[in-house]
Amino acid sequence: MLRFTEDNRVLDQESYRAILVGLQFSGDIEHSMEELRGLAEADNVEVIGEAVQALDKPNTATLIGSGKVVEIAEMAENMEADMIIFNDELSGMQLRNLEDALKVKVIDRTILILDIFASRADSAEGKLQVELAQLQYRMPRLIGFGKSLSRLGGGIGTRGPGEKKLETDRRHVERRMDDIKGELAHLQVTRKVQRSKREKSDIPVVALVGYTNSGKSALMNKLLEITDKSEKAVSEKDMLFATLDTQQRNVKLDSNHEFILIDTVGFVSRLPHGLVEAFKATLEEVKYADLLLHIVDASFEGSSFQIDVTNKVLGEIGAGDKDKIMVFNKMDIADGIQIPQKGEDNVFISARTGENIDELIDVIKDRVFGATVKTRLLIPYDRGDISSYLCEKATVSAMDYKENGTEFTLELSEADYRRLKKYEIL
Repeated sequence: MLRFTEDNRVLDQESYRAILVGLQFSGDIEHSMEELRGLAEADNVEVIGEAVQALDKPNTATLIGSGKVVEIAEMAENMEADMIIFNDELSGMQLRNLEDALKVKVIDRTILILDIFASRADSAEGKLQVELAQLQYRMPRLIGFGKSLSRLGGGIGTRGPGEKKLETDRRHVERRMDDIKGELAHLQVTRKVQRSKREKSDIPVVALVGYTNSGKSALMNKLLEITDKSEKAVSEKDMLFATLDTQQRNVKLDSNHEFILIDTVGFVSRLPHGLVEAFKATLEEVKYADLLLHIVDASFEGSSFQIDVTNKVLGEIGAGDKDKIMVFNKMDIADGIQIPQKGEDNVFISARTGENIDELIDVIKDRVFGATVKTRLLIPYDRGDISSYLCEKATVSAMDYKENGTEFTLELSEADYRRLKKYEIL
């Protein structure tokens, strides 16, 4: 059905009006459905309706009950919807049965997320990872379709071009998946070489992790701005999955506090297993980081839900036990939202306004470089080795040449302070 704008222009065929459908087994799915709405809007889909059904177990043929299928078909016709988006993953048979019954396009949460990823991936590696996930999603549905044909026992539609085309598709998908895995393995080797060089340089790595749209890219840009590297800013938008490709930037806080900051793809509940597998090579960088900054949207009432999702994904990629700081972002708009108590593992900031960024930097310094001590030392001239060491390893804010030695105003590690305490000026 053609639809028109107010000035009688035909709407783009790629724009959709969708009804969201969720199946509730136990517990509340409010957050999950709200997230599905956000995903749909991130993919330029207008959400015009929503339906949720509580069942003890899913319907094998259509996921939801037959009566609900009729109800949604009427909704779609009355509201002029041209797409139904299911919150649960559908089998190939369920997709076909639902499209036959509803007379409109039917997709599931996985297809929606894969489509968003496909439209947002910029790097060659990101595109390969998304394509692999798409093919992994498609493969069991091709195989299942083949089995359903064979069970018919012969006759029209079970032999000839139809079945041959299916087998051709299956073999093509398998070959392409093997090719992509080979290309990704090659890229993984390149990344290992780069990581090895980083480790030899002794520059620590800090990784930003968290729910999609929690403000990871915004925080990276704020840290770059503070360190006079705004020209290295990464793209940031107020939407789900605005950034897919891993970004790395060098952050130099001062002459002796430098680290590599990594911005990773955001997480989401029910992230398709194929995507987690495909992006494991990229997310591997998180496993080797010295410190994780778990960014949380403090303005979102369901932030605990998002924290649980992120922790689950971190566990899946083998990074669940990494040293971590909880960074509650968007405090400038978090009025009235209950947030955790302040503690050594919790920092409350606003990447947009810069609120408490200095506190976060201090915590990063303590965790990555160890606790430091600010003091003044008077180093005798005959201990030039100590003076050279301090110029290289400590953060020196002032030097003054006195009659009996060099006076340093500096910040140094606790270990160095204990070793050189006898030179301290009281």
